[in-house]
Amino acid sequence: MHRLLFVFIAAAGASVLGLPGKEASPSAAAPCVAPLQWEGRWVMYDHSTGRNVRASVSYDGLKQRLRVLQRNQKHAPCQRFFEYIYLYQSMVMFQIDQKTKDCSKISLTEAWDPFDIPDNSTFEDQYFIGGPGDNVEVQEWSDRKPARRHEAWVGIYTLKDCYPVQETYAKNSSVITSTRFFNIQLGISDPDVFTPPSTCQSARPERMAESDC
Repeated sequence: MHRLLFVFIAAAGASVLGLPGKEASPSAAAPCVAPLQWEGRWVMYDHSTGRNVRASVSYDGLKQRLRVLQRNQKHAPCQRFFEYIYLYQSMVMFQIDQKTKDCSKISLTEAWDPFDIPDNSTFEDQYFIGGPGDNVEVQEWSDRKPARRHEAWVGIYTLKDCYPVQETYAKNSSVITSTRFFNIQLGISDPDVFTPPSTCQSARPERMAESDC
């Protein structure tokens, strides 16, 4: 379960908040174990602003680091596109302007929170995404507890290999962000993507604006 809400705006998916509880099936006795290193893409959707962010992602759970490269959307006037490098063992985040290479270095205030299913999660459902002959079986988990009516987090992961499919966060019964994951490949093809560029040696301490307008 991961919380980078202060950086991103996020990508679409249905909320499953407030559904009645379901009894876990035998195959859902415990959450699966998600891969520790992968590369892929995500789309994040911020339900309060209606804005999507599409990005390529490198995820390293072993060294607690994450690299997010926003994808340039030609139809987004005034928008600036950034590369983000999160180094949780050092508790810093680098924000790099893809065009100018300007760099900001910002302290992280939240601990590492991996993309996985916590052991104390509640099993919600198991189903197929897609149609006959072209589908993927997934499990849905949440942080719902008996004393709380609504979930603050819902995660959907593939049954076979425990790849993340979607995560949804909520606060006060309202969805905040939804994130869809796709095109995941195991491993890190280039470990250097977690190394900040030389321009970050003189990084500014404040975050750069995401728009020129």
